[in-house]
Amino acid sequence: MKTTAVYFSPTGNTKKSVDAMARALDADYQAVDLTVAQGEDGQEFSVQMQFSGEDFVIFGMPVYGGRLPALAAKRLSGLYGEQTPCVLVVTYGNRHYDDALVELQDLCEAQGFVVKGAAALVGRHTYGEIQMDRPDTADLEADAAFVRKAVSGDGLHAPIPGNRPYQKQPMEKGQFAPLTSNACTGCGLCRKSCPAGAIGPDFQVDADRCISCFRCIRICPAGAKNMDTEGYRSF
Repeated sequence: MKTTAVYFSPTGNTKKSVDAMARALDADYQAVDLTVAQGEDGQEFSVQMQFSGEDFVIFGMPVYGGRLPALAAKRLSGLYGEQTPCVLVVTYGNRHYDDALVELQDLCEAQGFVVKGAAALVGRHTYGEIQMDRPDTADLEADAAFVRKAVSGDGLHAPIPGNRPYQKQPMEKGQFAPLTSNACTGCGLCRKSCPAGAIGPDFQVDADRCISCFRCIRICPAGAKNMDTEGYRSF
């Protein structure tokens, strides 16, 4: 059995949990990162993969406003299974995951995957200083134990929580677009790492494309990306 970890993880929380699960099954697991899927020209490209019944796939996505990020859901469309067993993971900042997990189930089953287990995991919230140390060591150990149990089991024993139809609209664009201060050195890391391709040649963020993942804030070596606005502070 070959294990593959598939994730969309702008700030790394989802990746940590999915990686812990994949390592528990296969030290040589394959990682498929859907976080950044644009070429140097800024154009979106599709990741195309076909899995067999001998594979095992772990899908990981964050929860944005009770749904999967629309951009992330779209990037799953090129991955196909043939009755391929999988585990589903969504990560959220300790409010609620709402319909995100059942949405991921619907997407994966439509692509030919068979769900063996599903987990909603707490991680650091994108906004503010909430659950700053999550996932911690105990979380990751629990993740590994869960996936071992799932892979050896006979499938789901209870319906995945969620509503059909989903109760909220998917988040096409974010509520907050980071600012860029004069501390910017023009290194370009934010631009090439933006999941939405929302950062232009001047390193300013396009609010119409930004999904408010705050990846640029987390990775900027100069601390130039920020949300120093009254609207964000009062959120």
